[in-house]
Amino acid sequence: MSEAINLHRDAKEMLKATSRTFFIPISYLSSGLQEAVMSAYLCMRAIDEIEDHPNLPNNVKADLLYTISVLLKKPFHDSELMDILRPYESLLPEVTLRLSDWIKVCPPAIAANILDATSTMARGMADWTLKEWNIKTEEDLNDYTFYVAGLVGVMLTDIWKWHDGIEPDESLAIAFGRGLQSVNILRNRIEDQERGVSFFPDGWELDDMFAYARRNLALADAYLKDLKPGPIMHFCKIPLALAHGTLDALVKGKEKMSRTDVIKIVGRVVTE
Repeated sequence: MSEAINLHRDAKEMLKATSRTFFIPISYLSSGLQEAVMSAYLCMRAIDEIEDHPNLPNNVKADLLYTISVLLKKPFHDSELMDILRPYESLLPEVTLRLSDWIKVCPPAIAANILDATSTMARGMADWTLKEWNIKTEEDLNDYTFYVAGLVGVMLTDIWKWHDGIEPDESLAIAFGRGLQSVNILRNRIEDQERGVSFFPDGWELDDMFAYARRNLALADAYLKDLKPGPIMHFCKIPLALAHGTLDALVKGKEKMSRTDVIKIVGRVVTE
């Protein structure tokens, strides 16, 4: 029991350290639901850190992600996962090295869904790493954003169905993830350019990506209509409201929302 309590505490601390956007809404979730979503977020963050790592060669990133993807598809021991990560122990962050711990946080009844989604995401990330994120068309952009974010929407929908019997439209769930990711692409554009990566399809200007983000956020708004009032609704509304706010700020030429604006948006959503 004490190990479970310690793991939950560690997971919550790691969540707070790695995501300002998701720490707040996850904190409002009820017991069981909170552990499932927290586990899912940290598992996906763990592999995301591999894809985004500044010092690992792309072939090493892809090998790591493919190997993890295959392992998560079958029953495995913690030691097998650590054997994969150990050669890069000095380079990888704690959130990645403790992937097996975040899996343990998840309620067993939904763990298979989270492992499957994380495995699929790792494979997709590996594919795009080998392609050096060379996005030429909107179809490419849709494929990339599906693997890194649309799958999050699918996985969350699995969790809502498991916990509350809610079955939102899966295509809207994918758009929910895509909308958040496209705002991140806009927010991080200069930083990405500095490392030689662009997620903009050939010929796209800022206005094209703004329009893409708006289209997907509108579908994400529609996704919320399938949810019942309560913690799950709040969980989805907070990051979506922050994405809308960030997009509005970017359109006005700001780098991001102010901390005050973030607090106002969260406060408004949780009291609705």
